[in-house]
Parts: sequence; C-alpha cells; structure tokens
Amino acid sequence: MNTAIVTTTPTVTPFIQNLKQQQQQKPQTAKEAIAANVKALIEQLEEGHSEGLTAYLMAMGRFHNYSFGNILEIARQKPSAIRVAGMYAWNQLGRRVNKGEKGIRILAPMTGVRRKKDDEAAKDVRTQNQSVLVGFRSVYVFDVSQTEGLELPELSSRVSGDVGERMERLLDFVAVQGILLEYKESIAPALGVSYGGKIVLLPGQSPAEEFSTLVHEVAHEMLHKAERRTATTKVVRETEAEAIAFVVGRTIGLDTGRASADYVVLAVM
Repeated sequence: MNTAIVTTTPTVTPFIQNLKQQQQQKPQTAKEAIAANVKALIEQLEEGHSEGLTAYLMAMGRFHNYSFGNILEIARQKPSAIRVAGMYAWNQLGRRVNKGEKGIRILAPMTGVRRKKDDEAAKDVRTQNQSVLVGFRSVYVFDVSQTEGLELPELSSRVSGDVGERMERLLDFVAVQGILLEYKESIAPALGVSYGGKIVLLPGQSPAEEFSTLVHEVAHEMLHKAERRTATTKVVRETEAEAIAFVVGRTIGLDTGRASADYVVLAVM
C-alpha cells in the first residue's frame, strides 16, 4: 500500500500560543497566575456557545425529560439504558433502530380539549378551549445501544497535559482534609460526585481529566458545606467549583480547551 507523505503547517491554537507567550515572559506570582486564568475563563464565557456545545444542545433538545414513573419503567425493563428516545426522534438524529430490537414500554399522556359553552366562553376568551389530560397510552422507546447510525454529538470534557507529581500531592491533600475518595463505575455518566466528606470518581479517566475532576469535587467539599450550601444555588456552586478546576489546571499547564466554559454555560441554563 502506497503511503503519501503530506507536509502541513502545524495549527497553533490560541491556548498554545498563549501558553508559549507565558513561558517567554517572567515567572508569574501565584496571584498573577490566578488573575490571568480567571480572565481567560471569563473571555471564553463571553464568547458564548462553542460549536461543540451548540451541536450537543441541538441533539439533546430531541430527548424528552421523562417522568419519575417512566424512569423507573426504563430502569426495570432495560437497566443498562443510558439515553432513550422514540423511533422518530432517533431517525431525526440520523440513527435507525436495529432490526429485532424490543422497545421499552412507557406511558405517554393523552390530552383533549374541553370546550366551554358559548355564554361562558364569551365572558372569558381564555377559557374557550382548555387542554386537559384525558388519560395515558403505551408508547415504546429505544436506548442508544439499540440503534446505529450517525454518532451523537458529545460535550467535550477533555483535559490534557502532564500532571506529574501533582496528582500525588492532591491525593495527600484530600487525605489530610479527611475526605474519603472512592472510584465507582456506577456514577456514569458523571465524572465525579461529592457529598458529606466523600468523593467518588469515575474510573478510567486520563490523569489530566482525573486531576481536574478531583479538584472540582474538592472545591465542592471545601466551599459548599452546611449553611453555604443551602444559601447558594446549584448554578453558583457548579460555577465556583469548575472555575477553581479551570484556574488550578491552567496554572499547572493543563489544556482545558472549552471544557470548563461549556460546563459553566450548561450549569447556568
């Protein structure tokens, strides 16, 4: 097989260009580094949605938010299901249900129109025709594993770079704080969760991703306890934790790309 050798000019991303400029400048103090990285995150947020986030949101908009009862039904019939939709929705996403697949039965509401008498409708036009729930019907949905076709857009959470010995130092810090650290696959698709002095991480992440996720969860444990947790919204808590992960990661030379900015945008939505 012939192999063509193509010479291309390496693409210099804004992040790499900025990193090179920082390396050429005099060493920053910790305060200066933090200020610079906070500014970088703000600039990314001001740019709005990245192309990846836009594609992700458009795809996610085709998935329904299922009721608690339907979530239980999905879990009972197909415990491994991670993303379900009806056949039409999958077709709109460029995917087809595999032949012979058994659908997951859930209940869909049926609505009707309650019509008011002419004299009542004349009094208040807002009550002329009211949509009311008249019952439920069975419909079938399929998990993504039961389909094939175009790849679904995914929100980039990739963080790259060399964490070196800093991971060990972070783990030591976690232990000193009395925080229990565990790894469980059952938290997927979440990369990490934290509650009451305990952090659980998803195994299999790259060293850089694991470091960033752990910093995020440590921030939750350090900042969002007791009164402050109840006094702040989830948006505030997630923004604070991800901002800290971004600043720490950038300070040690990790490339977070748009991951942190997109995460914060999603938290706000």
